[in-house]
Amino acid sequence: MSQFISVFDMLKIGIGPSSSHTLGPWRAAQQWVQKLRETTLFDKIDAVKVDLYGSLSLTGKGHATDLAILLGLSEADPEYIPIEDIFTIVDRISIQKEIYFKGGKIVPFYQDSIQFHKEFLPFHANGVTFRGFLDGKEISSETYYSIGGGFIVQEDDNLEQEIEINKKNFPYPINRAKELELFCEQENLLISDIVFKNELEINDAKKIDVELQRIWDTMLECMYIGCHTEGKLPGGLNVKRRAFSTHQKLIKDTTYTNPKEWISAIRSTEVKFREILKWVSCFALSVNEVNASLGRVVTAPTNGSAGVIPAVLMYYLVIENHKADFKEIKQFLLTAGEIGSIFKKNATISAAMGGCQAEIGVSSAMAAAALTELLGGTPAQSLVAAEIAMEHHLGLTCDPIGGLVQVPCIERNSMGAIKAINAAEMALETDPKEVKVPLDKVIDTMWETAKDMHKNYKETSEGGLAIHVGLADC
Repeated sequence: MSQFISVFDMLKIGIGPSSSHTLGPWRAAQQWVQKLRETTLFDKIDAVKVDLYGSLSLTGKGHATDLAILLGLSEADPEYIPIEDIFTIVDRISIQKEIYFKGGKIVPFYQDSIQFHKEFLPFHANGVTFRGFLDGKEISSETYYSIGGGFIVQEDDNLEQEIEINKKNFPYPINRAKELELFCEQENLLISDIVFKNELEINDAKKIDVELQRIWDTMLECMYIGCHTEGKLPGGLNVKRRAFSTHQKLIKDTTYTNPKEWISAIRSTEVKFREILKWVSCFALSVNEVNASLGRVVTAPTNGSAGVIPAVLMYYLVIENHKADFKEIKQFLLTAGEIGSIFKKNATISAAMGGCQAEIGVSSAMAAAALTELLGGTPAQSLVAAEIAMEHHLGLTCDPIGGLVQVPCIERNSMGAIKAINAAEMALETDPKEVKVPLDKVIDTMWETAKDMHKNYKETSEGGLAIHVGLADC
């Protein structure tokens, strides 16, 4: 049986700027504390130290990994924490040099309690070790790996056993794209229908709809905030927010008071080709500017690529189909989630493992397939769209300047969104039987490319733009 990865695993609500370097370490810290609480060790520990390795260390400061660790140890939840509380907690720890756990326990925590180590652990590029002490003696040590998209594992996790334990007789066990296509053909169903039937094995229909609506509401709010916030992004690059000024020029004098009215307002604007390009770019930029500011976003499938899917879905809602509502939003998210899960099962969605092709490339493929279904394409054409989108991201490196998810990351989301739309249109004019490169082959190629890629181009800030453009240049 193949591993089941839910759409809610691929599309998770969290805090920016990085799913691998912020959300993953945050969740790891939470998990370690929870593990301590399940034993007698929690009450004994009087000191905590954290060691960051490899990519988590090399770009940790720029990705707010250290802040995420503080928040995770404080047992704050990235999905629900009010944004304004983030720096309240961080500043308190910095000033008082103490971690406050739920229930009142307080443990000293100093600036050097988090150590950055350039060496890579053998298991994965993103390693973090949490150590607990009593009277100077180490009594707890756990190492976690952030493997992309907010997913965390430990080296000794028995994943096969975990899959067997959690297996619930899914009607359509899918590991490869060809299996998904075959199920669609046999059942005469769309990709989103197949995915929904699988999701029903772990959640009821109402819960699925509620959660999908919550994901979309978060995406929409993120775009809305990004388009209405001006200034510069934090981190030292002095990157000016561009979504605000682009949005002002596009929206003109239209009036609205909330995100839903905003959609109607955009639908009333001019939609020549250049304006469409600007709108799509604006939507993508807005999300990733919020992400770069430690705002709340949806990993899709990662934080660094969080702008592609909302931008393409928003394009459909405000340009292609003004009558579209939750039915189409649900279809889009279900289809996108399934495509992302196939990439995760057979390759990677972690830039630390595969470069930016694993983030922007995968998100573009997810969006392309989902848009193709909404535009009336067959399941086979949706898979063709995903293949086209990824094929033209193969080899894309990850080289964030200053370790920040800003340059070139934010612009790449706009490019990924435009490529997704273009891929969908090409797929709609394609006979899948004539296609030379199936999606499974391009996924395999992406993984081989990832393994061949030099480590400097895998989210280390030790290659590409990251070494040719420095903070001093900005």
